[in-house]
Amino acid sequence: MAGDDPLQVEFPGRTAGPLRHIAIRFAAAVGLVTFVALLTYIGRDGYLDPEDDYVSLLDAYYYSTVSITTTGYGDIRPVTDATRLATTLLVTPARILFLILLVGTTVEILAQRSRDAYRRARWKRTLNDHIIICGYGVKGRGAVKTLRASGIKPSEIVVIESDPAARTRATAQGITAIAGNAASTEALIEAGVREARSIVVAVDRDDTAVLATLTARELNPTAPIVAAVREEENVHLLRQSGATSVITSSEAAGRLLGFAVDQPLVTAVLEDLISVGEGLDIAERAVDDDECGPLEQLALPGPVVGIVRAGMLLRFNDPRAATLKPGDRVIYLRSHRG
Repeated sequence: MAGDDPLQVEFPGRTAGPLRHIAIRFAAAVGLVTFVALLTYIGRDGYLDPEDDYVSLLDAYYYSTVSITTTGYGDIRPVTDATRLATTLLVTPARILFLILLVGTTVEILAQRSRDAYRRARWKRTLNDHIIICGYGVKGRGAVKTLRASGIKPSEIVVIESDPAARTRATAQGITAIAGNAASTEALIEAGVREARSIVVAVDRDDTAVLATLTARELNPTAPIVAAVREEENVHLLRQSGATSVITSSEAAGRLLGFAVDQPLVTAVLEDLISVGEGLDIAERAVDDDECGPLEQLALPGPVVGIVRAGMLLRFNDPRAATLKPGDRVIYLRSHRG
C-alpha cells in the first residue's frame, strides 16, 4: 500500500534535511574532541597517567573523549594548577557545548520530521486540479517552461523524478517533486494522479513512457495524457495505453532539421510558434454562441489555423470549418502581447 511507506516528497525552498544537520553537528563534535585532545597533549606534562606516567597523543584523545562525554573514568587527570585552570575555562565549556550539540541534534531531527509530516499532510489536502510531469529531463523542463509561460503557477505542477539533481532543479523553480519511478503506481498516487487535471509523460525511455501512460490511465480514466516517445513505431503503443496526444520527439527534431537545410526561416517561425511568450503564439479558445456562423466574420487578433469540433481537428481549408457551430473551439495565431 502506498500509505504504508510514503515516498519522499521534496518541497520548494526546503531546508537541509536531517542527514545534513547530523553531518554538520558531527563535524562540530569531532572538532571539539580534537580541540580538547590537542589542548591536553600540549599541556601533557601537567597531566598524570598512572599507567606509564606519560600522556601520548592517543592518551590525549582518550582523555578528551571520556572527559567531553562526561564519562570521566579518572585514570588520566590534570594535576597542575595550569592544567586544572585550562580544564575549568576551556574543557568544561567544550563539554557543555558537546552536550548541547547532542541534545540539539536529536531535537532537530524530531522537529524536522514533525514539520515535514505536517507540510506533507497540508499539501495532500490542497492537491487538486494540478498537472503531473513524469520526468524532469530536457523534455520535462521544456514542458514546464511552456506551462509557466502559459500562466500555470509552480504550485499547480508536481514532478515525478528519480534523479536527485533533477528534483533539485524542479524545487528550485518552486515545484514540488516526488522521488520515484514515473511508471510506479505508488509514485503516481502520491502525486495525486486521481485529482490531476492532466498528465505529461516526458521520460527518456519509450518503454517507460508506455508503462507510465498505461498506469496513469488506469488510475485516472478521464484526464488528458500527453506523452512523448523517441520512435514513431511506438506511437500506437502510447495511444493504445491511453495517451490523448503523442509527440514523436526524434521525428519532430528531424523535420526541423530538414526544413533548416533549404528553408531556415521556416524553421525559425516553427520554433517561434512553439516558444510560448515569444513572438507568435498558437492559441485556442471556445466559440461563443453569438459567434456561430461564417468563420470569416469571427474577430480574432490573428489568422485561424484550425477548428476543433467534437474532438476532431478541422484544418482551416476544410470546407466544414467555413461555418462555426456551437461547441466548436478555434485555433489561431496571435502575437504574445495580444
